[in-house]
Amino acid sequence: MKRRLTVDPADAVPIWRQIEEGLRRLVASGALARGAPVPSVRELAKDLRINPATVAKAYQRLTEAGVLAVRRGEGTFVAADAPALASGERRRTLREGAERYASLALTLGAAKQEALGAVTTAWDGLGEKGGRS
Repeated sequence: MKRRLTVDPADAVPIWRQIEEGLRRLVASGALARGAPVPSVRELAKDLRINPATVAKAYQRLTEAGVLAVRRGEGTFVAADAPALASGERRRTLREGAERYASLALTLGAAKQEALGAVTTAWDGLGEKGGRS
């Protein structure tokens, strides 16, 4: 991986979710290209010093979401194409993520424009590296 994946055991977010979100960021930013191999469950667990079952859970969720693809006998790779979701499912998933982010911003006392500005900055940063605008 070009950029390193890290986890914080002190964070309230479960480690498997930190791995899942970290890999999604690496894919979105282009640091992990479509079709690129990802470390094996054992390799990543050893690197992060965590239980392999934790990595396996994150990989399984990402595979089910269409972000990763398993090739028997070859390993696990970033899916060649973006996950195919029906428009209703995509809207629901985006709304849920937006609600989590809005809740975070509100609990931090951020103004709406400040929170929207942070989204725009993040989108632009990922879009430049990932080739999307």
